[in-house]
Amino acid sequence: MATTEQARTSRLRAWMLEGLSDMARHQQGTHAEPEPAHKGQRWWRVMCLTGVDYFSTLGYQPGIAALAAGLLSPVATIVLVIVTLAGALPVYRRVAEESPRGEGSIAMLERLLSFWKGKLFVLTLLGFAATDFLITITLSAADASTHLVENPHLTDVLHDKQMLITLLLVALLGAVFLKGFLEAIGVAVVLVGIYLTLNVVVVVVGLWHVATAAHVVTDWTSALTTEHGNVIAMVGVALLVFPKLALGLSGFETGVAVMPHVEGDPDDTEEKPTGRIRDTKKLLTTAAVIMSVFLIATSFITTVLIPEKEFKSGGQANGRALAYLAHEYLGNFFGTVYDVSTIAILWFAGASAMAGLLNLMPRYLPRYGMAPHWARAVRPMVIVFTLVAFLVTWIFDADVDAQGGAYATGVLVLISSAAIAVTIAARKAGQRNWTIAFAVISAIFLYTTVVNVIERPDGVKIGACFIAGIILVSLLSRLARAFELRVTSVTMDDMAERFVRDVASRRIRFIANEPDSRDRAEYRNKIEQIRHDNDVPTPEDFVFVEVTVLDPSEFEAGLNVRGEVLHGRYRVLTLESSSIPNALAALLLHVRDTTGCTPHIYFEWTEGNPFANFLRFFLFGQGEVAPVTREVLREAEPDRARRPRVHVG
Repeated sequence: MATTEQARTSRLRAWMLEGLSDMARHQQGTHAEPEPAHKGQRWWRVMCLTGVDYFSTLGYQPGIAALAAGLLSPVATIVLVIVTLAGALPVYRRVAEESPRGEGSIAMLERLLSFWKGKLFVLTLLGFAATDFLITITLSAADASTHLVENPHLTDVLHDKQMLITLLLVALLGAVFLKGFLEAIGVAVVLVGIYLTLNVVVVVVGLWHVATAAHVVTDWTSALTTEHGNVIAMVGVALLVFPKLALGLSGFETGVAVMPHVEGDPDDTEEKPTGRIRDTKKLLTTAAVIMSVFLIATSFITTVLIPEKEFKSGGQANGRALAYLAHEYLGNFFGTVYDVSTIAILWFAGASAMAGLLNLMPRYLPRYGMAPHWARAVRPMVIVFTLVAFLVTWIFDADVDAQGGAYATGVLVLISSAAIAVTIAARKAGQRNWTIAFAVISAIFLYTTVVNVIERPDGVKIGACFIAGIILVSLLSRLARAFELRVTSVTMDDMAERFVRDVASRRIRFIANEPDSRDRAEYRNKIEQIRHDNDVPTPEDFVFVEVTVLDPSEFEAGLNVRGEVLHGRYRVLTLESSSIPNALAALLLHVRDTTGCTPHIYFEWTEGNPFANFLRFFLFGQGEVAPVTREVLREAEPDRARRPRVHVG
């Protein structure tokens, strides 16, 4: 019975951690075969995955535009389209070139900053990304449940069940991703195809009614003139209300985030994925053009055909303007079909956001040591994100309006950061015209972000909660993993290998030395002190090991070991790492595995307060070196008989 239970647990663990490449290599050994590359999907199929987020905003964007701009909704929407095609699209086409692995603007900005300030900056942007993606999941599910609850045929039955329905939709989305990513793309293709087709029908019928009832256009233009006076005033007001329509810009960040799933060309390489970049640009451009056409057409027909009172809270077109037209002009049967399609795509809009989270978070947090190893696997992270989505839904009581500010803030912060990143990239590349153009675009998006924050400060508050949560969890995780062996590989040059082979014929003795002047006296005195403190016989010889700390905020990296002879007699191994104890432990284990001998290493005790020294190790990679090296070895090698020996005098 116990054996059966263990087998089930083992199968569950293997299923949960499927795709965790670094753990597989750790279990199979350093010479394990690499995993086959992900083959990817055609760009138009991946476009449907990001499109379920982008295109699904048609379910509520016309209503938002009508409430924000009133009769000026079509004009304000044209401003939104101009900003989309002339601003966001060029920015993200450039982002696709600069970060073809899907890291997006965060990776571009990460390269500009090092040390802990760079990590904290990235964590802040990840907080806004989490705000954007998670609120996409919860808001879309809440809006889908709103459409379901407000359907005339179901209102009486479901009027008080919105929270339950929203949680169920979020759970179903998580189940799709637990099943597998390819299934998510397949579902997205079907949903987007049906939804866009139904919207084409609604738009064509709406335009037909506008054309056959010419008075509606005349009434609209007359009302516009009466309310705003002239064209210049109309454009001015449209520019002022444009930030309220910012939700129509969603989809670009996820479009880049899912970029690794674009197939590209057969001869693409990770270093030069030319086909993937080209096809991602097709994806972004096609999605932006399709959405722009729909935004203009839908804002026009909803504004001229739907009475203004119906857009307000409690009105039949509130949050479902196109569904209102579908029922009004195409009958209840078609309207119900349209409702079902809208509910489905709004529910699945969270798929692109989930894909973005699954691509983005594991790229940074585990590498920073700020998440466990299992955070690189898809299924555990799906469960984590689903549970967080449950919490957000419960906190906001599945209210769409309450989450709108946070959603817009997350979208705008990420687009603004992308615009700034490509501006810097263009400047570094010496592209003066592009630098000026991207700088203007950055200013527009920064203005939009500031206006949005002033009008809806709750978005920043929610984003700050995500940021605080990510930073807190990240630092606690980094603390918990402080004594983990985090060197991914060890490479020794010919001289270093010669030193190790030579001492392996006797007894391998290393001296950990903090390089100072590196003169003859430094090494002579160090050897004499080690012999005296540890009572080592005179005939025994030593090899010095010196570690230079580069960026202590880095967590995982390979270790390169170089050998050199100083002053004609002292053999020295030089290493560069983010942490002295981890580098020394990795070297000792590597030497043990390659020679079959147990190495010894000798330290001096570090002066000073132990707690202060631990903080120095945690933040700066040095400090209490001897005991930390021993602890790293203890965790990496549980068998005491095979563990390298640490001597401190």
